[in-house]
Amino acid sequence: MYRKIIDSLSILSFILTSSTLIAAGISYKYLSSNQFKEKLKKELIQNVSELMPKVLDEGLPDITGTSIPDNNWTVPGVPKL
Repeated sequence: MYRKIIDSLSILSFILTSSTLIAAGISYKYLSSNQFKEKLKKELIQNVSELMPKVLDEGLPDITGTSIPDNNWTVPGVPKL
């Protein structure tokens, strides 16, 4: 009786382990393929190109103020002449 339970658990463990390894191998092959990389690049470019006009319109001001001069600013290590 116990032998049948142990054997069935052993078979189940083998099936689960082998299916996990096979799935990992297939996933690795797919994720490292050029086809997946090109698909991902196209999707990213499309998403970024849709977002850029919105970001530029909302993020950039129409008019900027005058710059503030800083007369005391010097580059460290450069002697004044």
